[in-house]
Amino acid sequence: MSTVKKKGKPGTYLAIGSTLFAAFSNIKKIRTARGEQDTLQLVDGLIRVAAVATGVALLIRELRQANDDDILTG
Repeated sequence: MSTVKKKGKPGTYLAIGSTLFAAFSNIKKIRTARGEQDTLQLVDGLIRVAAVATGVALLIRELRQANDDDILTG
C-alpha cells in the first residue's frame, strides 16, 4: 500500500515537462563528453538520461492510473 500523495494532472504534466527539459541538459553533457573523449562524464550523462527516462515513465504511469480512476469513479 502506497501512502504517497499523487499530484493532480496539471502537476504531473508540469513534472513531465521539467523532467524532459533536464533530459536536454544531460544530452548536451553527453555530446560534450564524447567530444572531449571523457569516458567518466559520458557514463555519468548516460546514467542521468536513464534516470530521466525512468522518471518520465513513472509520471506517465501515474497519469494513466489517474485516467483509469476517473473512468471508474466518473
